[in-house]
Amino acid sequence: MPHSPLLASLTRHKLTVLLMVLQVAFTCAIVCNAAAIIGHRLVQMRQPSGVAEDAVVMLESISVDDREDPLVRHQADLAALRGLAGVQAAAGVDALPFNGYNWSNGIATEPKGQPRLTATAFNGTPGELATLGLRLVAGRDFLPEEYLPIDTAHDWNGINHVPSTIVTRALAERLFPGQDPLGKLIYPGDGPVRIVGVVDHLLRPVLDESGGSEYATLFPLLPDDGGINYILRTAPQDRERVLKQAAETLTRLDGNRVLRHPRTFSQLRSDYFRRDRTMIGLLLAAALGLLLVTSAGIAGLASFWVQQRRRAIGVRRAVGATRRDILRYFQAENALIVTGGILAGAVLAYALNLLLMTHYALQRLPWFYLPVGAALLWLLGQLAVLGPARRASAVPPVVATRSG
Repeated sequence: MPHSPLLASLTRHKLTVLLMVLQVAFTCAIVCNAAAIIGHRLVQMRQPSGVAEDAVVMLESISVDDREDPLVRHQADLAALRGLAGVQAAAGVDALPFNGYNWSNGIATEPKGQPRLTATAFNGTPGELATLGLRLVAGRDFLPEEYLPIDTAHDWNGINHVPSTIVTRALAERLFPGQDPLGKLIYPGDGPVRIVGVVDHLLRPVLDESGGSEYATLFPLLPDDGGINYILRTAPQDRERVLKQAAETLTRLDGNRVLRHPRTFSQLRSDYFRRDRTMIGLLLAAALGLLLVTSAGIAGLASFWVQQRRRAIGVRRAVGATRRDILRYFQAENALIVTGGILAGAVLAYALNLLLMTHYALQRLPWFYLPVGAALLWLLGQLAVLGPARRASAVPPVVATRSG
């Protein structure tokens, strides 16, 4: 089909065409970035925490009686909790994946060296790995003689004296690429700490966009203030019962305490990602709304042009144009408009992504979202113009030539 009549027709409606091109461009830019954000959030929401999520329950205990040694109280609490029916293991920790209590340290690999990266410090009582279900892929668990108090009263000074640590696989590969991390020294505080074990996965309490969500260390440091998170391992079907009995047991041991946030680990994960699910819903609604408005605009413009060109359509039909020729004409015209919008939208998409990266620390727009978004928009444009184009091709030549 010769394109000169088509281009001539478009140039006679410059403003209308420009507005439609801009609408497609902005839709392309926004939808591609929204899809990338949704995809990234879905990946984050599916990350393995490293924890046996369907078997762990927890509750936070805050003692208001400062006359008793917290270490003694925690030991007595854990002994009682381990005696509950259905409890397979129990431990006390200061932080968990998704709970938001993030104590981070700069990790150096040489004395007084510059920290190479930041990692979360997880501290807990003996049995932490077994209770959480963390999988050791190298090395060993902590020995009883390696445990020290965190020394909260002196600015968490225990970190400067702890002898050993267990790190995540991701952190080990980042600190010592291509090397065996076991036996290596790191410096999270003033003194050297030897790596004695590596766990497969353990997410940080707060996920970030930097790719370091699994940069974590575990230390044999005992929580020694009035607040502690008790975690219990049990069968999935016993979680609610065990959680209720744990609260009753702790209250009976010390009524002068506050128990907060009793929940399963599955509920903890769900609560953490509640905002993400809401955001995904809003972005989906916005993207679908934009696509709907754009398709309606394309269909409306095509319908308007069909009404304006009835005489021209009739003339073309009278001189031999088939219904298929008319249909192809309107589809080709729409394809040119949408293609122009997609090309402009590609530039806008990366400009918008750069803005989001600068001000909101979002990730770079993956390249494949743009061709997928462009193909979707192009197909949507062809479907939107199909109805008006079919009506145009159905105009009888005689009626069209008599009109106007």
